[in-house]
Amino acid sequence: MSLMILRVSHFLALVLACAGMAHGQLSTSLRLSKTQYVAGEAVVAVVTVTNHAGQDLTFYSDGRVQWLDFNVTDSHNESVTLRGHAMFGKMTIRAGETMAREVNLAQIYQLSEPGNFSVSAVVRMPGSTGEGSTTNRVRFNQSPGVSYWTQKVGIPGKPGQTREFRLLNFSGDEKAQIYVQIIDGQTGANVRTFLLGDILMLRKPLTAVDRAQRMHVLFLATPTMWVHCQIDTDGKLVDRQIHQRGSQGDPQLLTFPDGSVRVGNSIPYDQKAAAEEKAKIRKASDRPPITY
Repeated sequence: MSLMILRVSHFLALVLACAGMAHGQLSTSLRLSKTQYVAGEAVVAVVTVTNHAGQDLTFYSDGRVQWLDFNVTDSHNESVTLRGHAMFGKMTIRAGETMAREVNLAQIYQLSEPGNFSVSAVVRMPGSTGEGSTTNRVRFNQSPGVSYWTQKVGIPGKPGQTREFRLLNFSGDEKAQIYVQIIDGQTGANVRTFLLGDILMLRKPLTAVDRAQRMHVLFLATPTMWVHCQIDTDGKLVDRQIHQRGSQGDPQLLTFPDGSVRVGNSIPYDQKAAAEEKAKIRKASDRPPITY
């Protein structure tokens, strides 16, 4: 009896040792684009994998088991609901090399609500159905932001359907930022939430909706630069331009009788011309000093 137990114990130890060797062939890590998000925006995770197997490896999913998986939990350590079945394409890593895969977790999991969350990733060896190599766990927070302005609008070409534009203030990583959020008028679902940029609240952001049902936002990004953004009802950033202060004070967002919206009292910022001027200054500073 004791001999049988010894043999079983030896067999289990051998299995565990082999499993450890399989996991040891990969070095994996996980990082997020940031740790503080506005609820509904993209939560970008970057999974890094280093191949120590001594041969090239091609990671792929066979329809039953994914080679890449995530474990996302809330503040109660409960798993966050999946949006659907995610599929990850092939990734080949040559022996000794490192590659990364970028994934938007908000497209895979129900991450549209505020709260505290954590995530880790699992990478499985090609052909493996086991637990795989688990990365470090990263915590992140989602905030609702502070609503600054809202406006409901109809969707062009779709009678009876509406969207709600929202402008949100958010202080993440000790910086004031401005976000746009588009909500479906019928379902209340988030269509898109995304960052417009850092903002200086020395001047209040200006907003308007034009005849094409596009949202216009004008905000102070630096002490001398204003940013003008146009967003359509699908959440697409249609246009983004930079303006400088005009002769009559700060730039203004003007709505005309025909329903068009334009920026007035500003000097459009020519990025190309500014770069050329900066290059000229740098070239002049590179000249050697004159000696006599």
